[in-house]
Amino acid sequence: YYITNNLRLHISNMVSASGTPSMVDVISRLVGEYTSKTPQKLKLIDAYLGYIMFTGIFQFLYCCLVGTFPFNSFLSGFISTVASFILGVCLRIQTNPANVAVFKDISVERAFADFIFAHCVLHLVVLNFIG
Repeated sequence: YYITNNLRLHISNMVSASGTPSMVDVISRLVGEYTSKTPQKLKLIDAYLGYIMFTGIFQFLYCCLVGTFPFNSFLSGFISTVASFILGVCLRIQTNPANVAVFKDISVERAFADFIFAHCVLHLVVLNFIG
């Protein structure tokens, strides 16, 4: 409820003469608040998530354009990128200072250790699937 009303307040401040907020104003406000309010650790995780998403998109486009001759290799690589992205999102959610009340029993170090352990298990499964 608070987030929705707060968002309406921000958007109502950016309304142009036509009654709708301009896209440039919305994007510039989003970028400005992201750079000023997001901690550096979360920005680093976001960069990792962007890299993983780009890798998955590149693998999918390569598969569509070139083909899937070793299909198990494509499948294991694509599943690895999707699972890595999901694990990264879980790490970002658990380490976000805004979510301290939700994850009060999980420290940042514990969240990172879980992330690393899950990645080790994931990559063992992926290597086993490749053959």
